[in-house]
Amino acid sequence: MADIIVALDVPDAPEALRLVDRLGPELDFVKVGLELFTREGPDVVRRIQERGVRIFLDLKLHDIPNTVAAAVRSASGLGVELLTLHASGGRRMLEAAAGARDGSLALLAVTVLTSLDSDGLGEAWGRPEGANPSDEAPRLAGLAMECGIDGVVASAWEAGSIRRQIGSAASIVTPGIRLEGGAAHDQRRVATPSRAVQEGATHLVLGRAVTAAEDPQVALAAVRSEIAGAVGGVR
Repeated sequence: MADIIVALDVPDAPEALRLVDRLGPELDFVKVGLELFTREGPDVVRRIQERGVRIFLDLKLHDIPNTVAAAVRSASGLGVELLTLHASGGRRMLEAAAGARDGSLALLAVTVLTSLDSDGLGEAWGRPEGANPSDEAPRLAGLAMECGIDGVVASAWEAGSIRRQIGSAASIVTPGIRLEGGAAHDQRRVATPSRAVQEGATHLVLGRAVTAAEDPQVALAAVRSEIAGAVGGVR
């Protein structure tokens, strides 16, 4: 069973709420990211929750431990289900975040962004020879688990090795999901829904593959059908 999360990568609350309403009963989980949250703040989260939709707050926190812990406490008060922070923030930051959450909030450590390939990651981390996401993502996932984080964000390309490393209990949230033949846009490491769940993903994040479709409800239903065919059902 895998949850489908639709990314509300839109600029303001009216557009986000229109999209939620357009998706209708097919929708039960959305991602609120930096663009929308920076403009609208916690109010947009509350307005979406009023429609009975679960919230993944994707803020990718990365700061000193005290600041991240304070942000985690604030997110806990919003009643969101998932919150992201960067695993590369280090052990002290991750442990502070884990200690600050309440029982209803699950923290997800971002391993390697799906927009980065080996060259891009190597440049960012000062490794002229490149850095292999297939090595770095599991390493960061292991660190996050040691620090008490509940799950990770990783591409389907690394999900299988991460699942073998962290076991069956932790969540793996997989962005960069595209339907067969769909455009990759600004992503580098993309995969189909069926591949992602077969590799061990528990949550799939879909953006333009659903939201830019002529009929988003039909597109979302097609994703559910594909996963059902691959693993025997989707929540």
